[in-house]
Amino acid sequence: EMRAEIERDNPYLKEAGVEVDWSTVEEYLGRLEEDGFSVNVAPLIGFGRGRRFVMGMGMRTPTAEELEAMKAEVAAAMEAGCLGITTGLRYTPQSYANAEEVIELARVAAKYGGFYTSHIRDEGDRGDPVGAIEEIIRIGEEAGLPVNISHFKVLAKRFWGVCTNLIDLVEEARVRGVDVTADQYPYNGSGTGPDAWIPAWANEGGMEALAERLNDSKLAPKIQAGLVEAMEERSGPEAALISSYPADPSLVGKTIAEVARMKGERPNDTIFLLFKSHVEKVAAGKLRGVFSFINFNQSEENVEMIMAKPWVAFGTDGRVHAPYGILARHIPAPHPRYYGTFPRVLGRYVRDRGILRLEEAVRKMTSLPAQRLGLLDRGLLRPGMWADITVFDPETVIDRAEFVPPEATMRYPEGVHHLVVNGVVTLREGDHTGALVGRVLRRPTK
Repeated sequence: EMRAEIERDNPYLKEAGVEVDWSTVEEYLGRLEEDGFSVNVAPLIGFGRGRRFVMGMGMRTPTAEELEAMKAEVAAAMEAGCLGITTGLRYTPQSYANAEEVIELARVAAKYGGFYTSHIRDEGDRGDPVGAIEEIIRIGEEAGLPVNISHFKVLAKRFWGVCTNLIDLVEEARVRGVDVTADQYPYNGSGTGPDAWIPAWANEGGMEALAERLNDSKLAPKIQAGLVEAMEERSGPEAALISSYPADPSLVGKTIAEVARMKGERPNDTIFLLFKSHVEKVAAGKLRGVFSFINFNQSEENVEMIMAKPWVAFGTDGRVHAPYGILARHIPAPHPRYYGTFPRVLGRYVRDRGILRLEEAVRKMTSLPAQRLGLLDRGLLRPGMWADITVFDPETVIDRAEFVPPEATMRYPEGVHHLVVNGVVTLREGDHTGALVGRVLRRPTK
């Protein structure tokens, strides 16, 4: 059942000629090690996958039996070497879970010395960013494990001024002994899909059920209203840049406002009609891929305020994405954070703007995340540590990936010369050496 679900949710695997011959975390990690890869992988158990496996897309509280089944999935993953549990409480079906359910699962990870990281429930586009920060702190306190806020930010303009309050909540919790940290990508634009904008109830039951609701005369207007409200919270149709639309790739790189003008429509209708067409084709098996946006919805002041905090690390919030091959075809304009996060920090925010000292920026890219993951033999240049080393020129390093046009989003940075992975040169003068010496960094087991 798990194998079939993986194949259904990730059609790119079949196109790549990859046979899904795993159905457990242990089998998957073993497959990674067998095939070989270039970078290290630190595995976490995803709450969304476990909940879907046990409960499907049900918008309800689990039964006692279902909760125990999910806890067993977390335990099995931790036994396989996962470092902790990760949730995306902003997204369905994870948003269907209450804090008590999440705490029960986090307690299982805590028994193994794991940690908890989460895309919190609300970053300002649903009206309660304060409650979302309070929730992750509560999870850490009640489950008894370290917690991390994934890509800490404030989205909606009406909440920009709340950023200082959110930071204060974290720092007050740290003072009273809660081990809470965060990570960040250094851009004022976020990236997600319209399926995350619609009311949570609309996604219950999966894609086929959603397609039916989009053709229901009573429900469709409510779904459209949710889309429009989310778009407005995220700075409106002029700030909603299409980064992937497989039904019509010519729309990639255009905003919803631009597409509406092209079609002679109201933006509120354009976003709904594009979404409806995409969902119907995917549900019918006629299309694969994702419909996604980049939204310019954050203030530069808040980006820099968050960045300056010593408990905030850097991360891409992206996936491994080459400028060629399957993902480049299906996601032709990924968020530039995929290619530019770390060079952007070093060039723009260290060298040009002086927001951070070089040493502090490097710490936020190396030892801070390694410590959060519990990898005590990595993250520092010290005898006896693993040699994971990036060689860059601080005078020239900079990101070159842009938001538009599509091909400009997949530009490699400048000033990064060499990469050593586990003591083996993997990148030399910007070119891959062919080395496949990455390791699965499993949690030490007794």
